[in-house]
Amino acid sequence: MAVRIRLRRMGRKKRPYYRIVVADSRSPRDGRFIETLGTYNPLQEPMQVEVKEDRVFYWLKNGAQPTQTVRSLLRRKGIWLKWDLMKHGADEAKITEEFKKWEVLQLERQKRLEAQKAQQAKAKKAEPEPEVKEEPAPQAETEQAAEEKQEA
Repeated sequence: MAVRIRLRRMGRKKRPYYRIVVADSRSPRDGRFIETLGTYNPLQEPMQVEVKEDRVFYWLKNGAQPTQTVRSLLRRKGIWLKWDLMKHGADEAKITEEFKKWEVLQLERQKRLEAQKAQQAKAKKAEPEPEVKEEPAPQAETEQAAEEKQEA
């Protein structure tokens, strides 16, 4: 049995909400699953991801393969970094040290992105709006042409 860690769509129309589940790869997307590992809400700003780390590690150790989307979510939470270090035989102290470095890098990245957004918003406000030239309406031109024909 091939086991996958994947997303299960919940929520109503145009308002998606996902559960991160472990399921047999042959079962449908929203069908039968083995266990719920967390949630993912893409509509909140910033997006919200909650995951049970210990259960994710359990399933990864037992051979479950995450989908690309779930893998990217695990990367955002730092779980994939921990898993990679565990897989290569690092001890707990090394894993904790690397995770702290990763968190610092993520905070710096977040600050940099916020500064870029603020700068773009400032530049957008400073730009003058282009002036719109008013041209005579097409109907007015046809009326003028009709008057000219009548005069001629």
